[in-house]
Amino acid sequence: MLRVSLLSSLVFLQLGAIFAAEQSAAVDNFERHCVVLLHGLARVSNSMGELETKLDRSGFEAVNISYPSTQHEIDVLAADAVGRGVSACLAKQPERIHFVTHSLGGILLRYYVNEHPLELMGRVVMLGPPNQGSEMVDELAPVPGFGFLGPTGAVLGTDEDSILNDLGPVEFELGVIAGTTNINPLGLLWIEGPNDSIVSVESTKVEGMKEHKVLPVTHTFMMRNNEVIDHTIHFLKTGSFMPD
Repeated sequence: MLRVSLLSSLVFLQLGAIFAAEQSAAVDNFERHCVVLLHGLARVSNSMGELETKLDRSGFEAVNISYPSTQHEIDVLAADAVGRGVSACLAKQPERIHFVTHSLGGILLRYYVNEHPLELMGRVVMLGPPNQGSEMVDELAPVPGFGFLGPTGAVLGTDEDSILNDLGPVEFELGVIAGTTNINPLGLLWIEGPNDSIVSVESTKVEGMKEHKVLPVTHTFMMRNNEVIDHTIHFLKTGSFMPD
């Protein structure tokens, strides 16, 4: 009996060592993969703080960028926010540079890569991006006081003159996560179809994307949702979202 017990213990220890080695290798595989986090309009970097923490735990190098989203035109914001993120990643000598964006952050990334193609471009996950604009902007733009969202917020509508129409298809490996929980009464009135209170599911889509995931989350808080974060990390690692 003692011999059997010892053998069982040895097998258990060996299996434990193999599992630990596999887990370590899984993390090590991404230690030279840098992820730039870009928040949305009228937000700051701490809105992406939970994502930053969990990306770090998963073995990635996360760079969480804060930028003055309501103060400048889109070209200035893109050069500043995305440019600083790329520079911070390059300083770490990465193998690849990935991006996770929320809302406006995705538009800034599309604008930037059109002007500055990235040799180390990795995978991208966009959370609630208004890739085809937002009807909320269409309705609120004429309202006095809407200007507090700045010059970039004003160009995120759905009209044919929107700057979004000039960005074209994406040419990087992109996964989009859209929300369907509306907690905004105005969204019920003004946004056609399922939406996250600010952006419709349909509007999050963009030509060239690889995958599109719809989850029961709101625009404002989706970046803190555990399921969203799990899908995001899975896509960065594998190029696909977790299966349903």
